[in-house]
Amino acid sequence: MKELDYAKVGARIRQTRKAKGWSREELAKKCGISTHFMGHIERGSRKMSLDTFASLCRELEADADALLWGMMQPSEAVIHDLWKQPEKKDSDSYAMYIRIVKSVADIMGGYEKQEPGGGPEDQDVGIRQ
Repeated sequence: MKELDYAKVGARIRQTRKAKGWSREELAKKCGISTHFMGHIERGSRKMSLDTFASLCRELEADADALLWGMMQPSEAVIHDLWKQPEKKDSDSYAMYIRIVKSVADIMGGYEKQEPGGGPEDQDVGIRQ
C-alpha cells in the first residue's frame, strides 16, 4: 500500500483553498479547527482526524482521493458508463469514442485489467443505423 505523504496532502488542500479564494482562517472556521492547526495541516507537520479530513473535503467540495493521492479514483459505475456505446449513429464518432476510451483506460492503468468481454472491442456491438 502506498504511504501517505502529508506534505503533499497539505499542499493539495492549500491549492484547493486558494483556488476558492479563501484565506486559511476562513477554511479553518468553516471546519471548526484553529488557524494554527490548519497551518500545520497545510504544511504536513501534523496529522488530522478523519472527521477533520471529511470536513475539509466537504467545505472545499473536493474528492478525498484527489486530496490524498492527487488523482480521483473512478467508481465502478463511472468505469461502466465509459464502456457504454455512444448514442451517435456516425461510425467516425464511434471510432473516435473507442480511441478516447482506450486512451483513458490506458492512462488509468485499467485497460490491461479488463476481463475478456468487458470492453466494447470484445463485444459484437456494431453500429446502429
